[in-house]
Amino acid sequence: MTSSAKPGIDPALLEHLREDLAEADFRVDAVRGRLGALAADALGREQTLPARRAVAGANDPLGVLIGCFGLGLPIPADTLGAALPRTGVTGAIALRIVEPQGAHLVATCDLRPYGDDLGNCWWIASDPPALFQHARSEPLPVDHVLGVGGASTTLASWTPRTPVARALDLGTGSGVQALHLSGHAETVVATDLSQRALRYAEFNAVLNGVEWDLRSGSFLDPVAGETFDLIVSNPPFVITPRAEGVPLYEYRDGGAAGDGVVAALTKGVGTHLAPGGVAQLLGNWETVAGQDWRERVGEWVAESGLDAWVVQRDVQDPAEYAELWARDGGHRPGTPEHDALVGAWLDDFAARGVTEIGFGIITLHRPTSERAPFVDLVEASGPVATPMGPAVAKGLVARDRLAAMSDDDVLDTAWRCADDVTTETHAEPGATDPTVILLRQGGGLGRVVRLDTLDAALVSVCDGELSARQSLVAISGLLDRPTHEALDAGAGLLRGLVADGFLERGQESSGS
Repeated sequence: MTSSAKPGIDPALLEHLREDLAEADFRVDAVRGRLGALAADALGREQTLPARRAVAGANDPLGVLIGCFGLGLPIPADTLGAALPRTGVTGAIALRIVEPQGAHLVATCDLRPYGDDLGNCWWIASDPPALFQHARSEPLPVDHVLGVGGASTTLASWTPRTPVARALDLGTGSGVQALHLSGHAETVVATDLSQRALRYAEFNAVLNGVEWDLRSGSFLDPVAGETFDLIVSNPPFVITPRAEGVPLYEYRDGGAAGDGVVAALTKGVGTHLAPGGVAQLLGNWETVAGQDWRERVGEWVAESGLDAWVVQRDVQDPAEYAELWARDGGHRPGTPEHDALVGAWLDDFAARGVTEIGFGIITLHRPTSERAPFVDLVEASGPVATPMGPAVAKGLVARDRLAAMSDDDVLDTAWRCADDVTTETHAEPGATDPTVILLRQGGGLGRVVRLDTLDAALVSVCDGELSARQSLVAISGLLDRPTHEALDAGAGLLRGLVADGFLERGQESSGS
């Protein structure tokens, strides 16, 4: 099954629509305030009843727009016309964002406000989600265009917002990442294989008053021979069986077997990165019994030749994974169709011996000088900073710097603890000395590092004044440890702490 209506592109009408949405205060905070916390939180879980009750019979423009474009409720034509005074009912129909249903109008798209941590507010149109009442009767069409979802907000949060000249949104969908890029990139190129997605992206660009270079094609084909300072991609990374009867959704299924889509992007995206350029990707990866995920992803990044910082955020077993993505397509548990899909997934994973599927963020960086690339593959399943982009940007700078430093350089630098770092000690009752010393990071990945006595002593004097070498020489004497052993251990500890943002160079500020 495929979708039908595509939004219309009329710059004058879209300008009217933008003015109407702004006048109605159709913004994230205002919508939450109009619904109330209970209904807004329930809607975030795709439970619509509290929200429907909150806007039932609404005549105020904000309530009407929430009901129409956020919940898919039929709205009397005159009521919607009053909420969109410039666009009007005729204009809304011409833009194909609503269609008549008797004396009422129903939305043909999901249109919602969306904002970032910098105070920007945009509006995103996409295909109607399953929570719309008139879209609940059957699974999603295979050419469904997704709007704002968990994956897109994750990628947006993790992307560094350093100003760049050229940025690429690979697999733009409805244009969520491209909107973010418009705030810090001089030129934004956005690509997608789906013609419906490109149409929605164009609609959203015009609606929000921004310009993108939109291109049609598969993965990196539309940008052959070009380089960018920043590439972001929420690719169709879902691992879907290549079996008869299994629908392939354009927004999530890339057509390759297993985790081949993410593997190919990781290996090949470097040819499109300018020196100093960064690629930020989301992905899934498979592991088989007895294999660590770092082995698999490590092979990809080794072939890329780039610096790599990969953070695994979640792990699922094959049954959990199958159930998640069967539901994502609108297939209801307990139905024969749902069971057949889950069975196909289980068979597919079993054929390759897959025991776990990881999800995470792949950050790649092209060095500006000739040196061996750094590779940092870590797990962080707990809470992280929101947004993570600033921590990613600082982490890349730190790792790039460390990759060019010898151990002597590291030891001869004066380091200071970042402002969000604290020390936590644990001791047996009545003991005078701690048995466990933990260094805890308040921001970034929220990492916790266990320290031994030497480590703790070094960190305690990292105030940006003395070099690490000076400190370690003194500490080794106090602890009666050979100086060379203290220096070797200290250099390794410092590299890890600096990379993860626990320590900074003495002249640097945590807020820089």
